[in-house]
Amino acid sequence: MTGVAEEFITYLFQKKEQITPAILKKARECLVDYCGAAVGGAYCAQDKLQEVKAHLPNGVVPVIGTGKKTDGKTAALLNGFQSHMLELDDGQRFAMIHLGGPIISALYSAFNEYSVSLNDLLTGIIMGYEAACRIAIAMQPSHKKMGFHTAGTCGTIGAAIGTAFALRYTPRQMGTVLAAAVTAASGLLEIQEQASELKPYNIGNAAMNGLAAAQWGVSGLEPPQDILNGERGFFRIFSKSFSNEQLCKAAEYFEIERIYVKVHSSCRHCHAPVDAALNLRRSSAFAVQDISRIIVYTYQLAVKGHDHTKIYNASSAKLSIPFCIATALLYGINDISVFTDAVVTDPDVLALTAKAEVLEDEVLTQDRTKRAARVEIHMNDGSVLTEHIEYAKGEPENPLSEEELCAKVESLMQYANMGAAASSVEAVLRDEDHAEYLKQL
Repeated sequence: MTGVAEEFITYLFQKKEQITPAILKKARECLVDYCGAAVGGAYCAQDKLQEVKAHLPNGVVPVIGTGKKTDGKTAALLNGFQSHMLELDDGQRFAMIHLGGPIISALYSAFNEYSVSLNDLLTGIIMGYEAACRIAIAMQPSHKKMGFHTAGTCGTIGAAIGTAFALRYTPRQMGTVLAAAVTAASGLLEIQEQASELKPYNIGNAAMNGLAAAQWGVSGLEPPQDILNGERGFFRIFSKSFSNEQLCKAAEYFEIERIYVKVHSSCRHCHAPVDAALNLRRSSAFAVQDISRIIVYTYQLAVKGHDHTKIYNASSAKLSIPFCIATALLYGINDISVFTDAVVTDPDVLALTAKAEVLEDEVLTQDRTKRAARVEIHMNDGSVLTEHIEYAKGEPENPLSEEELCAKVESLMQYANMGAAASSVEAVLRDEDHAEYLKQL
């Protein structure tokens, strides 16, 4: 193995040696956040996946939140799917990717099947996030513009690399893992269009394929010289422009330090507009029925696929900036309670949704990594209320406190009728092992 792929693996092993207790604590936070999203998602998906779960093969890995166990790959698929079901899983705006769903789902299977220690699990999370983000950043925004779902493609690579680090593979074994993961990487954004409910499948598929790729590391099979930058390698097939420099560029931070944690149960592109709408609702006295028009100005990549006012179902609603703003203005929330059949078909919500328009602001597009938005609420009397959000809640520049993270996890556990389990999950944040409890989720 030579070229960019070898450089990337060398970079990852050198980066691993820089892990500090503070970075391990960040991985603990990601693990706790994932547990909340996966448990809540399992409860939400219980009816839709009932027949799937009725025919599970036997195994030792829990399908989180269900009381069932199955083999590692099947569990990774289901846990990945469930973790993205509520749109409350973490991600990173620089890489344009969801991370915990594909990566931690794969690692959770390895944690149970291979008796991986909690410390190795946390190391795998850190390095899986690092690998997935660096690969994605090297290709964005070209990769997304071509129609690929980064959490599916680069998430597969992150899941495989993270699992391989948790299993303490050598650099040579990692080369085989990387080649297998890149070949298995897939995920199309078309899967989220119209009334589709299959968007989380990309996440589960990435976890399953990443775990499988990691298992091939012990085979001893030779990879190609450069699976990333070869003539038919990943970068050349999955993007129209890419930067080898961005892939291995030295940085004082780990990519896991730059993630966001969600507080709203909707697509991340909706969060800055929702925060703006909530601020206006709190700070201004106005009647919703007096609104004549709502204009959302944001960056280009947030417009396509998120500007629709025709709402098919809850999945469609979670991707719609107009719908999410409407619920924020009417109810003062944008959490799981508004993505129900009753609210999605509520005439008042749909009427306000129809008044919203999402437009590109070229200035915001030029600095798209901030994912900023400006909301204008035009009233019947001609007055205009305006709010600008630079960084949505949960970004590293506007982070959740530990108390806020715990409150999020507790609410999801209570939603899933597992409230008593919240304290055990949160114990992970206090540097307590609780490994055996995590195996019983």
